[in-house]
Amino acid sequence: MTFRARLFAWFPPAWLAAVLGAALAIACEPGIGRVAALLLALYALPLACFRIHNWLWPLVEGRSRLDTPEYSPWWGGHQFQVMYNAFPALEAALRLVPGLYSAWLRLWGSRIGRRVHWTPRVDISDRSLLEVGNDVVFGHLVACYAHVVMRRGERTVLYVRRIRIGHGVLLGFACRLGPGVRVDDGVALASRTDVFVGRRIRRV
Repeated sequence: MTFRARLFAWFPPAWLAAVLGAALAIACEPGIGRVAALLLALYALPLACFRIHNWLWPLVEGRSRLDTPEYSPWWGGHQFQVMYNAFPALEAALRLVPGLYSAWLRLWGSRIGRRVHWTPRVDISDRSLLEVGNDVVFGHLVACYAHVVMRRGERTVLYVRRIRIGHGVLLGFACRLGPGVRVDDGVALASRTDVFVGRRIRRV
């Protein structure tokens, strides 16, 4: 692991310290400014760091190695998002307001259409690598993973590819989509459907 990768691995605990510090400040002396500081630490800080990181080291889709001296931009970008997977309630709260979670994903770089319905317990692991059309429904516990880490002999291989979901798609309960998956317009996926790496689901 490169020095840069080890450095970015410290972002989640640093973020946690900032959030706890802001919360403690509110407990000691409540105020609008301190509440705003807490919200900025919770949501704006990781997003701003991700955008700066992605500008300096753009994420490249495809295969790469994680066990070489070369730095993986995916690794750094992942460190700015991992806290939302560790504390899913932070994003679940955004899904209670129509349109807010879609706007949140757009800020990360995803392309999200109109009238997309997100249930509170959806899992999006790579917030910049999702394309969603209009009038899409994400069922309970749907998960989208735009990356996968595999062992190939002695090598540790990372595969990253954007997930594309067309217009009018219904993703049933606990569906899971892997990197590079494409779901065509009008498809309805049955509950607990796993769509593996690179597959395209066409409407029949």
